[in-house]
Amino acid sequence: MVCREAWSAMSYWRRQEADPAMTLLSRLYGVRPALRHRVHVRRNVEIPASDGVRLLATHYYPAGQHHPPLVLLRSPYGRGNVLDRLPALLAERGYQVLYQSLCGTAGSGGRFDGFVIDPADADGTLSWLRAQPWFGGGLATWGASYLGYVQWELAARDIPEWKIALIQDAPSEFARGFMYPGGAFATGNTLGWVQLVERMFSSGYGITRQVAGMVGAARRLSDATLTLPLQEADQALTGHPVPWFRHWVRHGPGEKYWTSTDQRHNVARMPPVVHLQGGWHDFFLPGMLADYAALVAAGRQVRLLVGPWGHGRGLYTRQGLPDALAALDAALLGRPAPSGVRLFVTGAGRWIDMPAWPPAHEATPWFLHPHGGLSRTPPDRRSSPSRYRYDPADPTPTVGGTQVGLSAGAKDNRPIEARADVLTFTTAPLAEDVEAIGPVRVRVHARSANPHADYFARVCDVDPRGRSVNVCDGIIRLHNPGDIRVADITLWPMAHRFKRGHRIRVQVSSGAHPRFGRNPGTGEPLATARSLRPSKHEIFHDRSHPSALWLPLIPGAS
Repeated sequence: MVCREAWSAMSYWRRQEADPAMTLLSRLYGVRPALRHRVHVRRNVEIPASDGVRLLATHYYPAGQHHPPLVLLRSPYGRGNVLDRLPALLAERGYQVLYQSLCGTAGSGGRFDGFVIDPADADGTLSWLRAQPWFGGGLATWGASYLGYVQWELAARDIPEWKIALIQDAPSEFARGFMYPGGAFATGNTLGWVQLVERMFSSGYGITRQVAGMVGAARRLSDATLTLPLQEADQALTGHPVPWFRHWVRHGPGEKYWTSTDQRHNVARMPPVVHLQGGWHDFFLPGMLADYAALVAAGRQVRLLVGPWGHGRGLYTRQGLPDALAALDAALLGRPAPSGVRLFVTGAGRWIDMPAWPPAHEATPWFLHPHGGLSRTPPDRRSSPSRYRYDPADPTPTVGGTQVGLSAGAKDNRPIEARADVLTFTTAPLAEDVEAIGPVRVRVHARSANPHADYFARVCDVDPRGRSVNVCDGIIRLHNPGDIRVADITLWPMAHRFKRGHRIRVQVSSGAHPRFGRNPGTGEPLATARSLRPSKHEIFHDRSHPSALWLPLIPGAS
């Protein structure tokens, strides 16, 4: 602990060479402060959780500042990582930072349990923090992914000192939005996270050992996603059972297990200002946009920024970092604040500002036609359906999109579209630009002898050379029997311009492995299924069954 006398004796510092890494980072991202403060660091600060478990933290603070505002970061990913420059960057700007390891991680006691957060961590931390002589009463929280999710859990209690939450790529709810989007289990992403956490834990959070552990990781992950039964995929990947992964795969999205991971009911106790940042290729984006609406309805001042990124890639950018810092300065220092919604329009390469999400738009249908056509004109006659066969033993793969890791984002889809188990429906070259901003959905009228089926839809932008690049996608898992069934697929939202001369394409298939785990087709429980059953599918596109894509067109923008 730093006593009052020692704190007061610290000299006010103006002129000293800064950390070269900090100088480079500040210049690179346009956030160099007018005044740099020398940074002091206290390591392995012990904080008692309310259940007596010892938590460890690192305390960064600027020299010569009396009770500066505090930014709290809580993480399972270790502290002092050479790649994690945010705490020092904030401290040299005049903030103090408490960077805490959650229970069961990086030396903190207790047991780590996936996305189930022990409330004793936050209860004890807040009580301890309020007793520190250096805490001035102004509190902010910041963090991406897991570090964002724990901010939602923090709101399970009233915290009058909390002024702003800066949340990046993290939703308040996990079961439906991340684990079971559309009812299909997110096999690749969940196992990818298991592998990431295992690599961190087994390496002692050392970067060198983590990098070494990446050798062959992609192949091990790919093999693990094909494990039967799926509940043993953790063993195949890591060499030992991972209890929280087995809970995920054994419990469907509507089961009681997920109650402790659902923080949506905490919205009324979030701080008065919330800064949300996401990416068009982030798997958490739909949940974050739902949180945006809930926060606005609860009377919070919400800044929303969505960029052209995958998961976790938006913070250290010239758009993401300055915007978040401006919101922090506004909430804690009374400076001007960014407001409203700021979006990057893919395909156009530009940022736009608007008052709210989603903007006013017209949900406009583009109809599937025989022989792979896609048009604004509804089908006007009977036609034979398009057909394909799906075999879970050779699951339809996917590229790009909302995957964990470096493979996420916009990728060339032509190798996927060449497969016999993928249908494509494509417009003629566009006579004018088409700009779509908002929610996206696809409805297909489908028939399969197997009631247990997935339908995956993806929107692509096809350039004049034929390169087909994914924009957004979604999936739905059906179990209901019937003749011709309607599959309503909610896709990720978009802000995209399809340029004149380009074509709009819709893919339809029954899988996107490993992003969405393959449907075994047997109706057996997902965790224990061992058999695989192929299925034949028909997609209808006639007057009585108008399958279509709905794009959110912006009036006057097309």
